[in-house]
Amino acid sequence: MKLKELESILQDCDVFASPKIQFEQYPTSAHLAARMLYTADTVYDDIEDRAIGDLGSGCGILSIAANILGAGYNVGFDIDADAVAIAQENCDQFEVDVDFVLTDLSADACALDRFKGKLDTIVMNPPFGTKNKGVDMVLLKKAVETANRAVYSLHKTSTRDHILKKAKEWGVDCEVIAEMKFDVPQMYKFHKKKSVDIAVDFLRFGKPEAS
Repeated sequence: MKLKELESILQDCDVFASPKIQFEQYPTSAHLAARMLYTADTVYDDIEDRAIGDLGSGCGILSIAANILGAGYNVGFDIDADAVAIAQENCDQFEVDVDFVLTDLSADACALDRFKGKLDTIVMNPPFGTKNKGVDMVLLKKAVETANRAVYSLHKTSTRDHILKKAKEWGVDCEVIAEMKFDVPQMYKFHKKKSVDIAVDFLRFGKPEAS
């Protein structure tokens, strides 16, 4: 499958009807989702026939993309029951199988215990941590601890140095695959502009033993 074909398919994913600012719910665009998963699959062989986890799965677009690219198993984790319901509806529409777990990963220390050793790759677009400070790093650390092979994640470019330092502390390789633009549409009352582009890094955290 070609990249443009994947992006075109993902355009049909439904997004949040009533996004919740306390969870920093901003939908991942088909453009970003397609590039993330296509790169993980074609360049690094981290998707096809692999067990994939999606932390903060939202409307399910990353999990759906992974499934379309031939993932062997998909499971998404989210704190919001409404988001999980939308994700499940999207999966039904696309006729893909994804398991979903309703959980607060930032508060439940044991939420991922039964998945340790069972997930090859984790993909995620975590909250940036503007409303809940540090939640992005909490989720990233849990992802790194859980994945057997690699973690793919989006983070503000302004936090790059901090994240590279943390990756070194955690004993994982961190590669900046690309700098991208995350389009934040006018979704909440406090948004003054129709949309804002935020510079984000598309990062791959690789386990040295899986290289």
